[in-house]
Amino acid sequence: MNRRQLLAATPLLATPALVQAQPAWPNRSVRVIIPFTPGGASDLMMRPVAERLERMLGQSFVIDNRPGGGGAVGVGAAANERPDGYTLLMSTAGPLVLLPSMMANLPYNPARSFTYISLMGGAPIVCAVKGDSPIRSLADYATAAKRAPDAVSFGSSGIGSMGHLTGVLFGMEAGAQLLHAPFRGAPEAQTAVLGGTTTSLWDTAAANVQAIRAGTMRGLCVSSAQRAAILPDVPTAREAGFANVVSLNWFMLCAPAGLPPAIGERLGAAVREILAEPAIRERMDSIAFVPGENVPQAGLAAWVQGEQQRWAPVVRASGASM
Repeated sequence: MNRRQLLAATPLLATPALVQAQPAWPNRSVRVIIPFTPGGASDLMMRPVAERLERMLGQSFVIDNRPGGGGAVGVGAAANERPDGYTLLMSTAGPLVLLPSMMANLPYNPARSFTYISLMGGAPIVCAVKGDSPIRSLADYATAAKRAPDAVSFGSSGIGSMGHLTGVLFGMEAGAQLLHAPFRGAPEAQTAVLGGTTTSLWDTAAANVQAIRAGTMRGLCVSSAQRAAILPDVPTAREAGFANVVSLNWFMLCAPAGLPPAIGERLGAAVREILAEPAIRERMDSIAFVPGENVPQAGLAAWVQGEQQRWAPVVRASGASM
């Protein structure tokens, strides 16, 4: 075989020209699907991070809000995109962990549909009562709840919300049956507590910070593993003696399954660097977001599966379905 024949027989994949033709990522705009309406907690987390990613990586990161089905619509859309790094998903625990126990025939499978990139932190739930309530601690609250079934009521932002399920989790841990009062959002739940028609609420800390600071409501605990910087005097449920009452409406950056590892690693490293920046950390603290668990990127898929298994019995106990 002469030189010309040898070159002709060489596989094209090995030629330097073709290797060089593979464009570096990113070389165009990146879309980030958020499966909820604009202006919510997911936007508050992702938009400042997206702005920093644009400056670090030199391409725009465009937020694409796709609400519907409790997040299933947007998450399902992301699962069907090409795994080329130009479509990402920023999801919360709801679609990835809670919906699989509430809804049949989801258009995605959390265990197989995604490459998990970064656990970005989350929004803790606060348990709060009216400011002049005789219930002054989580121990008092548990005692009151155990006096009789439904002796203590709690409001949340709706059936199947993280606040609802955290209240159910507390009842399971305390050995008490609490009466759930679902509302159409945190403001309605807070109004019911302040008006004395509902004993308490389990809802996002961010939505109740001002009332707790003003003294019109009393925070009994936050559900995160550590205290929220914006509510430093409110203990965690763990500190109050309920070790298993830990919940976080966490934020996870993902991509469709099959994302090239180099892109995932680059994105993960960039997000970790951004979240460690003092200005970003201060911004997250100001809206009552706390850092997520320190889970290695390679362990995120198993971590999500573990969360789904942990919450499945709570969802069943709550009776929530969609």
